[in-house]
Amino acid sequence: MAAATRKRPAPLGTSSCSPAAAAGKKRARYEFGSIYNYEKLEVLGEGTYGVVVKARDQRTGETVAVKWIRPEGGCAPDLRAVYREAGCLEGCRGHPSIVQMKEVAADEVTGDVFIVMEFVGPSLESRLTRALSGAETRAAMRQLLRGAEKLHGAGTVHRDIKPDNILVAPGGALKICDLGMAVPARPAGEPYPEETVAALWYRAPELLGGARNYGPAVDMWALGCVMTELLIGEPLFRDAETEDDVLHRACDLEYAMESTDLAFEDMPELSEAGREVLRGLLSFKAEKRLTAAEALAHRWFDEEDAPLSPALCSQPDRSGFINFI
Repeated sequence: MAAATRKRPAPLGTSSCSPAAAAGKKRARYEFGSIYNYEKLEVLGEGTYGVVVKARDQRTGETVAVKWIRPEGGCAPDLRAVYREAGCLEGCRGHPSIVQMKEVAADEVTGDVFIVMEFVGPSLESRLTRALSGAETRAAMRQLLRGAEKLHGAGTVHRDIKPDNILVAPGGALKICDLGMAVPARPAGEPYPEETVAALWYRAPELLGGARNYGPAVDMWALGCVMTELLIGEPLFRDAETEDDVLHRACDLEYAMESTDLAFEDMPELSEAGREVLRGLLSFKAEKRLTAAEALAHRWFDEEDAPLSPALCSQPDRSGFINFI
């Protein structure tokens, strides 16, 4: 992405590596904007599949986040991945708990493709330095469950919910982001092609067991892991190094939640109603796991929330965004 002083290139489609050329003769599903409308400010995250930068829309002065989709082999961008992610974001347009897409933009010379989104703030992972109270956790989970309800209602499975992929706005609003691994939900019994999805510590038991036909319940397990992390201030499976480690600890957790109170000994402020929600999210069997709508209808959410701590919501000098790994 170039600064505004760069000469505007030829119209979209004139380069052999343009999005139009990469898509072949098929009509593009999106009308691409120009990346030259944006001025790069700083890099926020970088990894195998792309880069996210903080940028300024030179037409409006608005600060945005721009995700570059790294080309796969040669110069052609993976337009299917772009369309899939943009389509999932489009399906959630307007929801306050999901990061909002502004447009899909392209570099008319190189053919690189970008998803332009609202700039929110740092990741929850970067700001969570202490355990939250039960009331703070409820306020956070209310937002995240509403976001998951919207995603699943739109027929999307996120498949990578974790604190790194949750953004914290200055006023305390939380937004689920990075839908790069999200896909339209498949009919029951129809497998997904990917062998591995979701970060290890947030990977549901059915995924750990190698299942490739699953559903939105994998996101609910991940939200149960996030809820626990909010309550204890650190990842639930932080010492696990392999899938077997997480799977064995998940089995132990199931027993501890159903048979004893040991699973909640580090959560003294969590009410019995809150424990019921956590048990439901972290049910070992996917078919017994709470849906987002069921969780939100639980009596725990009849209790009063507390605003998130100013320390959690305050902006650091360098705002974080999506962590590509």
